[in-house]
Amino acid sequence: MGKDATERNAATGAPDADHGLRARLVAAVRRLGALGLNRGSTGNVSVRGEHDAGGFWITPTGMGADDLGLDDLVWMAADGSVRGAWQPSTEWPFHRAIYAARADLGAVVHVHAVSATALACLRRELPAFHYMVAVAGGDNVPCVPYHLFGTEALSQAVGMAFADRNACLMANHGLVAGGVDLQHALKVTLEIESLCESYLKALAAGEPALLSREQMAEVIEKFKSYGRAAMRR
Repeated sequence: MGKDATERNAATGAPDADHGLRARLVAAVRRLGALGLNRGSTGNVSVRGEHDAGGFWITPTGMGADDLGLDDLVWMAADGSVRGAWQPSTEWPFHRAIYAARADLGAVVHVHAVSATALACLRRELPAFHYMVAVAGGDNVPCVPYHLFGTEALSQAVGMAFADRNACLMANHGLVAGGVDLQHALKVTLEIESLCESYLKALAAGEPALLSREQMAEVIEKFKSYGRAAMRR
């Protein structure tokens, strides 16, 4: 590590153990850009600290994926203090609200993906038209009312939506998804965006048939063991 990086890490208070975590965060931001889920400086990503779960790393405001480096990430401490060379994303309040509401979530992804944003601009939830909607933790992906970006009102609305969901749409804005780690949060983001695309196409032909709460409950129960390693005796 060069002298400049060492000095900036000291300035941000970055634990050395978080180096790999920050590298994965930067890689996630670049992947979102490469997939077209964010463009320019839209969207933001955060992840809880590995050795200080009370705080989190978040992308800086106004910086695109191509320009982002490890030392550009901003540390948001549990007491609300900020350490870093840049200002944090203007959306940091709803990241903090999600982490406060859900101790089990370790990463949050916000995108302006085309299909999810289109549905959010219709101010419609994503209903149980397909069983994979359960990836968000329930029988729908709610759409919270419109509030100005970066405001406490928006963070409260998103925090409430995440009380029992891993994703929500924000009216006239975009999609927020969470996961136990960055990989999981990205998986939820990609799946919800794909589902929004399918739902919008289905709406163009008519009103899709919806699965019942009982049917979705069965899916959610099966998801509890989905993708887990086999038990060994």
